Amino acid sequence: MKVACTGRSWALGTRIAERLGAVLVETNFSRFPDGEIYLRTGPLDETTVVVGSLLSSDSLVELLLLIDACHRSEVLLVIPYLGYARQDREFKPGEPVSARAMAKALSHGVSRVLSVNVHKESVLSHFAVAASQVSLAPEVGDFVAGLNLENPLILAPDKGAVPFATAVASRGGWECDHLEKTRLSGEEVRVEPRKGGPWTGDVVLVDDIISTGGTLATAARMLRAQGAKGVHAVCVHGLFANTALTLLRSAGIGQIAASDTIEGPNSRYSAAGPLAQALSR
Repeated sequence: MKVACTGRSWALGTRIAERLGAVLVETNFSRFPDGEIYLRTGPLDETTVVVGSLLSSDSLVELLLLIDACHRSEVLLVIPYLGYARQDREFKPGEPVSARAMAKALSHGVSRVLSVNVHKESVLSHFAVAASQVSLAPEVGDFVAGLNLENPLILAPDKGAVPFATAVASRGGWECDHLEKTRLSGEEVRVEPRKGGPWTGDVVLVDDIISTGGTLATAARMLRAQGAKGVHAVCVHGLFANTALTLLRSAGIGQIAASDTIEGPNSRYSAAGPLAQALSR
């Protein structure tokens, strides 16, 4: 077994290869003068684990080309971050179901698909091959435990994130809650834990994705105004679009952590262990 990665997933791919005791294939990427992507891999094996997060149009093309380059192998496809998964239905007439389109495109030439904390697990049914996911809730819980906070409140940003937050909280036996929005007027919205009342200890906001950070920033300001000792944010996929990190910092959030499904300066823990375990099964 060998491991091959797209350009934005080298660190995670390397960690997966180390966990599997597999060889990491050297893959060179470049562009033709017209902007088209070119790649070439080194020698492959009978089985190749292809690792690539779906972060942009270029990352999709890289992933499709890499799968095709590995056509002589059995390809086990790992998509740590499955982009476009949030467009999981036709919200308005004429819209594509983007998650379905990505799944169909990435089903060709692979025997199995593995992802991490997909926004909605139901989108995995769009793949034409066996597709599953792993959850990093235990890893998030272990990361929170390493912060040495005294009995933190694990807080989900909405009701939909409660199962993930509950799994994180169970790792340390912490209390868990989720935010509720109360509209006070046409312009004023109050965001507070559902159980109500100020929380004077540490709060850890957890979610699968942090994109713009707007909801978390609003929640952090409210929590700190109510007397929270400290507010931190931990997610699986750290998109941090545009000025999200600046927004979160200015809201008084201390630790801002994500996994390496999207590699960046805030990648503080790894998805390699759960992914390698799943690949070994």
